[in-house]
Amino acid sequence: MSAFIIKNLSRINIKNINSIFYNPTYEDLLKEETLESLEGYEKSYKTNFDCQNVYTGKFTGRSPKDKYIVKDEHTVNTLWWNTKEYPNDNKPISQKIWDNLKQITEKQLSNKKIYVLDMFCGANVKTRFSIRFVTEVAWQAHFVKNMFIEPSKDELENFHPDFHVLNSSKATNKNWQNDGLNSENYVAFNFSEKMQIIGGSWYGGEMKKGIFGLMNYILPQKKIASMHCSANADLNGKNSTIFFGLSGTGKTTLSNDPNRYLVGDDEHGWDSNGIFNFEGGCYAKTSKLTSKSEPMIFDAIKENALLENVKLLEGNHVNFDDTSLTENGRVSYPISHIEKRIKNKSVADHPSNIIFLSADATGVLPPISCLSYEQAIYYYLSGYTSKAIGTEIGLTETQATFSSCFGSAFLTLHPVKYAEVLENKIIEHKPKIYLINTGWNGRKERLDLGKTRNIISLINFGKIQDKNFFEIPYFNLKIPNSLLKEDTDFYNPIRSFKDDKSWRANALDLTKKFNHNFEKFKLIKSNLINRYNAFGPKI
Repeated sequence: MSAFIIKNLSRINIKNINSIFYNPTYEDLLKEETLESLEGYEKSYKTNFDCQNVYTGKFTGRSPKDKYIVKDEHTVNTLWWNTKEYPNDNKPISQKIWDNLKQITEKQLSNKKIYVLDMFCGANVKTRFSIRFVTEVAWQAHFVKNMFIEPSKDELENFHPDFHVLNSSKATNKNWQNDGLNSENYVAFNFSEKMQIIGGSWYGGEMKKGIFGLMNYILPQKKIASMHCSANADLNGKNSTIFFGLSGTGKTTLSNDPNRYLVGDDEHGWDSNGIFNFEGGCYAKTSKLTSKSEPMIFDAIKENALLENVKLLEGNHVNFDDTSLTENGRVSYPISHIEKRIKNKSVADHPSNIIFLSADATGVLPPISCLSYEQAIYYYLSGYTSKAIGTEIGLTETQATFSSCFGSAFLTLHPVKYAEVLENKIIEHKPKIYLINTGWNGRKERLDLGKTRNIISLINFGKIQDKNFFEIPYFNLKIPNSLLKEDTDFYNPIRSFKDDKSWRANALDLTKKFNHNFEKFKLIKSNLINRYNAFGPKI
């Protein structure tokens, strides 16, 4: 098999390979990533959790300013390109610049010992993608093995990659200024050549989110929803709930429910059969992690898990409370580490509930709002939250943001395309839809996680059947009266401000931000935008 793989790699100009580890075992990877000869960020370190910890230098999150996509005849009219009117992370590069970056990557990976993993993205056999990952760093192969779906022995025999990821984290582009790029580092894609290349960044998430961008490009064009969400269901994969939200809003936390079974914690598709996980693992934040606050995640940190940028004390004891390296400390682990999961499938029925998670820093939004499907499309397109510290390079304080589809950084088509697909799914399957604030109240206190978990349980067990609601001004958001009667001070955000006037001032400011954000969609001639503009907050 190795000779066959080496021959295939030579076709993409990775040549003179010294040795190759093809789909290595965890035991093989552990030996390789702890070799005494390793230096710097290549080495992993044993911890008291019986798993390894690695460091990724200054890249403790994605580097969106260094992300590029080749603009060619196939992508010129399909990609959602970065523009002055509507800035995003999809910056175009020419084929010439791509060829230069790819040559740097090829040179770095040639004449080396390398690790090659053939993996699937997508639990649905009919729509999954075959991905070949190539890296010279053992722990990066470990990360891939944790995060994607391993083929069976028979599937490997007939494996033909749909896409390549070449990770040359040791390489940089010294001529970046001549190429008109942001820095010497690069995360570049060529959808025509079906390839992602990485240079300079050691952050494992660049591979994970790169493939998510691929799925976001392909699936919606086939009328399959591609979603930045977590999901869980009952034991039989029925009564499923999906949780949309940016990093730090609680997708992983709230979907890891001891009374439910996990489908996946971050990325899913929704086709004619139901929902399905893209990945074979989880990538959870570790900041302030305890066995009490996150028991399922905490228990998943064991042999074969891989901690990332977590501070170690003397004796290699993990200290989750020390976030001096980054607020975005992470752990990747195979989904098999979660006992309560949809076993052997990672698929579930069409969702009964859709939950939008927003970590609202203003305190204006209620802990729970029941949305009409028209409101759902508006808030999905808006994607309002407060961006968490550390999830991107240079982000040092909480920042209110609008991220279309709760993940604009990963979108490769225009947000309207994803909204159209979701709209059709909602109309057909009629799930109940909620907006949940996991952020702060008017006193700048973080909303109680235990109470948020209780809200989610009420939703999952179908216990919110209200026909009477209290409606929040400006936003027309409906709070169930039964919950208000139970705890008015918690469920009514107005009560958390010193007076109604203070809440209204903050609500007015947030309303203006929503309206300003939605203006950019009017640049696109779309019936969908015209239909749903009326369902947002109004002054």
